[in-house]
Amino acid sequence: MGKIIAVANQKGGVGKSTTAVNLAACVAAQDKKVLIVDLDPQGNTTSGYGVSKKNVQASVYELLIGEAKAADAIIPTQYKVDLIPSNIQLSGAVVELVNLPKRESRLRQALAQVAGNYDFIFIDCPPSLDLLTLNGLCACDSVLIPIQCEFYALEGLSELMSTLKTVRKMYNHYLEIEGVVFTMYAGRLNLTLQVVEQVKKFFGDKVYKTTVPRNVRLSEAPSFGMPINYYDPVSKGCEAYSEMAAEFLANNR
Repeated sequence: MGKIIAVANQKGGVGKSTTAVNLAACVAAQDKKVLIVDLDPQGNTTSGYGVSKKNVQASVYELLIGEAKAADAIIPTQYKVDLIPSNIQLSGAVVELVNLPKRESRLRQALAQVAGNYDFIFIDCPPSLDLLTLNGLCACDSVLIPIQCEFYALEGLSELMSTLKTVRKMYNHYLEIEGVVFTMYAGRLNLTLQVVEQVKKFFGDKVYKTTVPRNVRLSEAPSFGMPINYYDPVSKGCEAYSEMAAEFLANNR
């Protein structure tokens, strides 16, 4: 069975989808079989791999409401990563899920049919703590938390940790923290260093040594529908995610 990792933070704009897209692509570049699941109605991960959201035949929405199997929704991309896409339909799934049986574990059931085909499955969760994120947290083995180095990040973190504690207690007893990664990192700022210090105090060795800097090429890559290791393999952004992938794989030997 492949290891399932949810990339989650209920605060928006922290580089969550950027991390999911580029880490998955850099891990796949190391000859690992990788699937990425776009669980965000915005569909940034789907377009980040150059897949048109409008032309998707079966998406994660059909998986959750039971109209499709995972194998039917998988799209092989040209970047060595398989994708289960998302589109705007998914925003209505939260309302529909409320009345369905086992509403919090439907993604886990769907992925169980294909998990054996992959080394790693990444789930890009939406920036909220709703039923979609709950499905992601119930389906995964561990959670990777991208954090932007700013004061509000610390406030959001305590909410996320409280949610993880509840999920572990009620639905997924084996849920672990995969790690915490600093994104949009600017090491010269005092606030950055203060946030880093606080997070390291809380998470200890779960904090990734690799940090992801602010990088123009990282911001540009999604508009071309390419992960950074294909869009600009010599950029600082690519260097960061390649190093992060190496650290991730070392942690998962």
